[in-house]
Amino acid sequence: MDSFRKIDIDAFDEDVLLESDLVDPDPRDPAIVLAEARSKSTQVRGYLSKSDIAGALTMVLTDPPYGPNVDDAKAITLSTVVLILNSTKSADIPNVVRSLSPDAQDTLMKFLYKGMSLQGDHDINPSVLLGWHEKLTEVAGTGCIVRVMTDRRVV
Repeated sequence: MDSFRKIDIDAFDEDVLLESDLVDPDPRDPAIVLAEARSKSTQVRGYLSKSDIAGALTMVLTDPPYGPNVDDAKAITLSTVVLILNSTKSADIPNVVRSLSPDAQDTLMKFLYKGMSLQGDHDINPSVLLGWHEKLTEVAGTGCIVRVMTDRRVV
């Protein structure tokens, strides 16, 4: 019976639904996406040195990497977002979240969930992520959560 469970029946099904059928891949070349992620990471450090948290978040949440073949860029972007979140005072979070566009708020929620799924890695502090999640939900509403959960473009 064990060999029965190891058969991939989707390989024999003509009507199998693939991830590539659901979401168009990122049209940018993976090397370009990686270079952009590194560049944004460097620019974020400049924003943080000026204490411009909203500017740093806006910049890093614009055109995030998604799709296959960009895992390194996704990791760099996640660590950059976590750096921004960790360096923000909890009293400043609501104003920063209000300054973001609705698309940026949705993208931030994606990164929060990605960070929660990777606890223990990337110096991720779960209490910081939950604090941001609370404030973001207060500002953006529960619709933000629904949009993130139904969007197939994962960061």
